[in-house]
Amino acid sequence: MQNPFESGHIRNYILLYASVVVIMILFFIASSFFNEIETVQKKVFNTEVKEEVVDEINASKEEPTSRFKLLDKAY
Repeated sequence: MQNPFESGHIRNYILLYASVVVIMILFFIASSFFNEIETVQKKVFNTEVKEEVVDEINASKEEPTSRFKLLDKAY
């Protein structure tokens, strides 16, 4: 078995590791540089209850109707 320090394998592994790190850094810089962050407007929800909605809620409480229909057969 050859000594890796004398044959130059260590230098090749270090160069490979450094090149992978440099490529990762370049991809990170490219992705952050070309990625434009759009501003998103804050949405404000209307929390006031309208009278029509209250009337619909009261009407639905008085008439119990089912929203689901059962199947003819049980599988």
